[in-house]
Amino acid sequence: METPPPPTPRTEPTDADVEAFKQQLGRPPRGLRAIAHRCPCGAPDVVETAPRLPDGTPFPTTYYLTCPRAASAIGTLEANGVMKEMTDRLATDPELAAAYRAAHEDYIARRDAIEVLAGFPSAGGMPDRVKCLHVLVAHSLAAGPGVNPLGDEAIAMLPEWWRKGPCVDLSVAEGAGAEG
Repeated sequence: METPPPPTPRTEPTDADVEAFKQQLGRPPRGLRAIAHRCPCGAPDVVETAPRLPDGTPFPTTYYLTCPRAASAIGTLEANGVMKEMTDRLATDPELAAAYRAAHEDYIARRDAIEVLAGFPSAGGMPDRVKCLHVLVAHSLAAGPGVNPLGDEAIAMLPEWWRKGPCVDLSVAEGAGAEG
């Protein structure tokens, strides 16, 4: 992609956002705190979740990618071996490893600002390996460019998932917001 989607302000979820989430994932959100990033089409594509679900279960994935088009494109990167290549580079590139460790620390700090999950890892394999590009991309979109180097790299490899328009029927989502 030529340019990544610009950072968007963190916002409280509306009824329309919750409906869009339901359309994207086929289920209601759990532990939803905020919309951490919006796709250029206007739909949420990254949500911020609570460190613990309502039943008390720890949920360390603070930033959760919801757009099915972006998720599918990231799955293709994963299937093509991008995670292994990135993990291999972490072992041989000290600057990249330091920047990735800083991304890990940023992720933990953002999660701990909501609620501390003592002893829980950050997410996506940080800081030593790449286990899930979805999480790294979600972190990059929520935090903005320059925070997670491997998330930024993955975003640069993605097609412009929003070009075909919204991944959900926004008129249904907006209708849900009007009813509330």
